[in-house]
Amino acid sequence: MKVILLQDVKGQGKKGQLIEVSNGYATNFLFPKKLASDATAAALNEMKNREAAIRHKHDVEYAAAVEAKEKFKDVSVKVYAKGGSAGKLFGSVTAKEIAEALREQFSLDIDKRLILLDEPIRQFGIYELKVKLFPEVTASMKVELIQSK
Repeated sequence: MKVILLQDVKGQGKKGQLIEVSNGYATNFLFPKKLASDATAAALNEMKNREAAIRHKHDVEYAAAVEAKEKFKDVSVKVYAKGGSAGKLFGSVTAKEIAEALREQFSLDIDKRLILLDEPIRQFGIYELKVKLFPEVTASMKVELIQSK
């Protein structure tokens, strides 16, 4: 019997998958616990439509990420911080401060968690940072740390 899983079932499959199980397993275990539904033509059509919608959403988000990557080619963010005369900062510059500078200078609203910093920046200078816009799309940008007066 073919069923569509409504939830993840250990040893059988993940939610939304179409699987083949025995009649007894389906009627005595999966259906009463609402873990699966019968694979009727309407249910299969609905499953295909849902998968198509998910695929379309993924494609739209991917295209938007690629477009945003092009914008980051020309971005050089200036971050002002206090520091000593030896070129060291008082404290450090974090991804949050870089995201705020992006918002102020370029009107790019990027979540601070998407800016990839190995460690906080502690010296003045120009740094090349990566921004993860989508799982397959990573942009690079320049961050210039300038001493504020």
